[in-house]
Amino acid sequence: MKVAVVGATGMVGTVMLKVLAERNFPVTELIPVASARSAGKQLEYKGQNYTVVTLEDAVKMAPDVALFSAGGDTSLEWAPKFAEVGTTVVDNSSAWRMDPTKKLVVPEINGSVLTAEDKIIANPNCSTIQLVMALAPLHKKYKMKRLIISTYQSVSGTGVKAVQQLENEQNGITNEEMAYNYPINRNAIPHCDVFLENGYTKEEMKLVKEPKKILGDDSFAVTATAVRIPTAGGHSEAVNVEFANDFDLTEVRAILSATPGVIVQDDLDNNVYPMPMFANDKDEVFVGRIRRDESLPNTLNMWIVADNLRKGAATNTVQIAEYLVAQGLLG
Repeated sequence: MKVAVVGATGMVGTVMLKVLAERNFPVTELIPVASARSAGKQLEYKGQNYTVVTLEDAVKMAPDVALFSAGGDTSLEWAPKFAEVGTTVVDNSSAWRMDPTKKLVVPEINGSVLTAEDKIIANPNCSTIQLVMALAPLHKKYKMKRLIISTYQSVSGTGVKAVQQLENEQNGITNEEMAYNYPINRNAIPHCDVFLENGYTKEEMKLVKEPKKILGDDSFAVTATAVRIPTAGGHSEAVNVEFANDFDLTEVRAILSATPGVIVQDDLDNNVYPMPMFANDKDEVFVGRIRRDESLPNTLNMWIVADNLRKGAATNTVQIAEYLVAQGLLG
């Protein structure tokens, strides 16, 4: 199993390598790939050193699978080149997510849509993944009508530069290289990704569109507000969901508790609820503050937290590759 990790020296790429090792993915040959300026660098994986190669060289090596986390432009240009040599690409950028010819996959929810012919597979947005992990089983049972989502997203979702900005500000260091238009320390910025013509950000519209594609259902309405907050890692979401059918809170908790990859943390007497500090470096999605919206019938409030670099990015990508291997869809 020849495995390429494209963007291997980046924030998500580094976590991908960690997750591949932790989950003992069947790597017989690792191909770490990065930009030309990083080519030739040494990178350690499972106690062995590997040389970082360029995209051109990686394509010539025809890996069985390539896990991409190198930005949308790189994916648009290079994913088809890998696919042409028979490589299956699992892409973590937004490049292919809403392409009607490409599958958008969270393995626990819709892995079954994948076939051997799918040579470019899209990994959803980090905020979307944790959202649908919690909502898919509830949608199946009660049928969603409308979703209102407010996100509280960590700076690691922006990248290394944003993490550095937060650390510098917390340490009183003047930072000329800013990832945001404003200080992020002791602040909340209602601006994730770029603004679009409709007044929403690209991040907010991902939350509107991607769940419908993953669930194969566009019958429910979605609106979202995405906010960047001064946490180093882990995204949080306040979610209000109106269902077509009424629910029982005990049953809701039971359904979520029985969902693989979801952990319910909802013990108010002992102040137990999800927080980024608990989700750090974990693959599960944590759900709590589960309560009825008393202003509307059949409506639920919940709080969803996950490590955006793991289940929100690297782990889900690796899980897609694991599914392909298990179903004999590679090669």
